[in-house]
Amino acid sequence: MNGSAQKELFFEGVRIADTFAEAFPATATRLIVTAVSHRWAGIAAQVFCGNATSVIACDVEAAVERTLDASETPDGRPGVSILAFAFDRKSLESAVQKRTGQCILTCPSTACFSGLPVTSEGQISIGGSLRYFGDGFQQSKKLGDRRFWRIPVMDGEFVCEDLFGTVKGIAGGNLLICGRTPAAALLAAEHAVAAVAEFSEVILPFPGGIVRSGSKVGSKYPTLRASTNEAWCPGLRGLVDSEVPADCQATYELVFDGLSEQALTAAMKAALQAAVAVRDILLISAGNYGGKLGRFHFHLKDLLPGICSE
Repeated sequence: MNGSAQKELFFEGVRIADTFAEAFPATATRLIVTAVSHRWAGIAAQVFCGNATSVIACDVEAAVERTLDASETPDGRPGVSILAFAFDRKSLESAVQKRTGQCILTCPSTACFSGLPVTSEGQISIGGSLRYFGDGFQQSKKLGDRRFWRIPVMDGEFVCEDLFGTVKGIAGGNLLICGRTPAAALLAAEHAVAAVAEFSEVILPFPGGIVRSGSKVGSKYPTLRASTNEAWCPGLRGLVDSEVPADCQATYELVFDGLSEQALTAAMKAALQAAVAVRDILLISAGNYGGKLGRFHFHLKDLLPGICSE
């Protein structure tokens, strides 16, 4: 992705590129995973979210949204919520079925519930497909208009909701953080991740919420769908048409997926504000494809008040 900066703006003394992050529609669902403890619910969620950073090469983009108290879960146990995103509902259903079966069903003491309302226009079958693992010993239970499956396992039973709700979400919002040193860039990215953790309806799907290997569409090698974004690699400055400032030694990217445009805007705003508070940050920019990829455009100059031109 290229920054396509037009002019330099400033916020809290840090240069802000006059550009926008380009994001695209995606289909999303929320899973509520519970267990006997937050530890086991967290382990199930962590494994579920493995290899779920980018739909460039993963079946979904997924991450833990937040930790849930027992008062917030359907079965009154500690839990976590997970958000998962895919290009379409069919792809999302296939990925969530497999990941739930392999990573949550297998984890001690867990149960799994839909965290979004189920509608005729937006639903995927999860428990309704996993029930066959019960080999005829599974049982169905209906509470109101919600159906649950009780699948026998070796520590009792795995309870999983029949249908999970889906919504149209947004994937691919992003910020690029350029630091005078790798330590400064990483610290700013970490502060930004911590700020985003305060928000619901948004995830940062990459490891620890941070991307070191920003990519662009295509490659000189025909078999690759994406390759290194050389414009943001400080080590290639002087060899390519570079976007990084002269004193920059490291660039880190944050990628945002959310359930709504409002949620993404609020999270990106908080992340940007947290990043500029770190010393030795030279530039914050964003990636886009000139508006050709997605219809959601998050202009950096609109994210924070008090940005002024040079």
